Amino acid sequence: MKSATATAAREYTVDELAREANTTVRNVRAYQDRGLLEPPERRGRTGVYNGAHLARLQLVNTLLAKGYTLGNIQALLQAVEKGYDVREMLALEQAIAGAATPDASEAFEAETLASMFQVSEAPNALARAQAMGLLAHDGKGFRSPNPELLRVGAELVRAGVALDDVLTLGEGLRLHVDRAAAEMVKLLVAAIDRYRGQLPPREAVPQLAALVRNLRPLALRAVEAEVSRALSANANRFLGERVAEIMANQAAQGPALAAAAKPSRKASAAKRVKKAR
Repeated sequence: MKSATATAAREYTVDELAREANTTVRNVRAYQDRGLLEPPERRGRTGVYNGAHLARLQLVNTLLAKGYTLGNIQALLQAVEKGYDVREMLALEQAIAGAATPDASEAFEAETLASMFQVSEAPNALARAQAMGLLAHDGKGFRSPNPELLRVGAELVRAGVALDDVLTLGEGLRLHVDRAAAEMVKLLVAAIDRYRGQLPPREAVPQLAALVRNLRPLALRAVEAEVSRALSANANRFLGERVAEIMANQAAQGPALAAAAKPSRKASAAKRVKKAR
């Protein structure tokens, strides 16, 4: 195994460097032109590279493989040259990239949807679902970017809620959640804008990365707690009113039902005469 000292001390021509880094001479020169790679030491007409060049080239290749653009890499390397820890900068970049929802879409056949929502044909409901972005045509069937929401709607339909009412509920829910999510993201934007387009101080980078990384779980906890509170309050308000109304109606109907069930005096007398005969 080569020691780090031996690797750093080794020298390379551009062809050897490209081969060692598993890239091409063309890429080496392109990265050098963009300032991603320091120029080599000139010895006559030959450019001589060293272990530092190889380490930088390997870092660039690793970042490219992770999906970073050359512009992203250039910004990261400039931050490193200013004394920033590349691992902390990468943690911030990855936290922001990871803030996007992972693809959890799922394909559904038309027959499956009809069975889930207990309908044979529902063109209006299908059009509404597509307009909401719940479904999109996918070959002969459909694809849902949020299959869990689709399953929640199907559960409500099976519980007896009308499909149109479920879709109306979904439309309202999306509107309010979008607004809440926008306000939460604005908190992050404000935290970044605080530095007026400049790199944040080194000590602030880990804190920013943690804030971005924790946004989703914290937001989910906040939404769950608030929805739970609202459901309890509204259940007590609306369902309590309905139950009280039913109980009041039952109480009012009680004497009338008892009177209707009690036989009249004439009917009772006639029944006694008939029995005596």
